[in-house]
Amino acid sequence: MIVVSKLNKPRHLKQVIHKDSRGSLTEIFLKKRIKFNFCKCITVTSKINVIRGLHFQKKFAQHKIIFVLKGIINDFVVDIRKNSKTFGKVYKFKLTPGKGLIIPKKFAHGYSSLAKENIVVYFLSKDWHPSQESGIIWNDKFLNINWGIKKPIISKKDKLLKTFLKL
Repeated sequence: MIVVSKLNKPRHLKQVIHKDSRGSLTEIFLKKRIKFNFCKCITVTSKINVIRGLHFQKKFAQHKIIFVLKGIINDFVVDIRKNSKTFGKVYKFKLTPGKGLIIPKKFAHGYSSLAKENIVVYFLSKDWHPSQESGIIWNDKFLNINWGIKKPIISKKDKLLKTFLKL
């Protein structure tokens, strides 16, 4: 059993997918495999070349479990725990349907959308608090993330995020 609150780095998850001639059935969350209390579940759709993140909440830090339902994403997780041995480490995961990711709290998270249509499901341990929302600019020179996109589409809000060294 995976206990989410005890993780100190991101962890890949493999989903169980049952396929037949009609389509498929995917087991997204099984309580006997993952100990995780979540308060919210959301879906996010993104078209190709969209970058979302790198986001986190300051006071109400969230554990996250994410799954890709459709598409392909390059997922990036950054350790922002100042007393951690891996502070500033960037973890990269390529996620497709059937693959998921557990992200411990106090890690910044973002991804780039590589397919024409991408659908991501998030399970969150805490609700969203806009006043506590923060992030790291997508093109931060210190982190030097290769998002795998030539012409990124980025929200106005994400273009105004801080650099890693100013956290």
